[in-house]
Amino acid sequence: MNYLIAVLQDRIEAEEAYSTLEREGLPMDKVSILGRGYKSADEFGLIDPKEEAKKQTNQLAYWIIPFGFIAGYAFNLQTGIQLIEWLGTLGNHILGGIFGAIAGGMGSLFVGGGVGLISGSGDALPYRNRLNAGKYLIVVKGSETLTRQATRILRQFEPENMQGYVEPENV
Repeated sequence: MNYLIAVLQDRIEAEEAYSTLEREGLPMDKVSILGRGYKSADEFGLIDPKEEAKKQTNQLAYWIIPFGFIAGYAFNLQTGIQLIEWLGTLGNHILGGIFGAIAGGMGSLFVGGGVGLISGSGDALPYRNRLNAGKYLIVVKGSETLTRQATRILRQFEPENMQGYVEPENV
């Protein structure tokens, strides 16, 4: 599936472009307007980078926190360090495991959240920012021929930005 996204300055320009695409015979079920009064970024399916980062953090924490506990317990078992004298040997091993679990939780937060926030959004964040700034997006979804035809039509409106994307096929 191919996508074409054009950023237009205002609602009037977006409606004119939409009408022109309709007059040129493009299937209107393949064309969407995103912006105030039309579809939102969430309704269309643009990824929210914060939600993606939270999801990656949770997925990473699911594995890293228990691993951190086991690693912390094993480290204390091997070294025999007495962190708190009155806890005894077993208590200190468990405390080492708790510290390891805390370290794992922090790692999942920083790595999963930070990396997810930076890399998880792709181009969705700039498009969300443009929508928040009051601009409109025309999105055409379909075959390569359809997106080429739409590109030719939309160029006459001198969009602020026009970008084509090809959805990767599932292997």
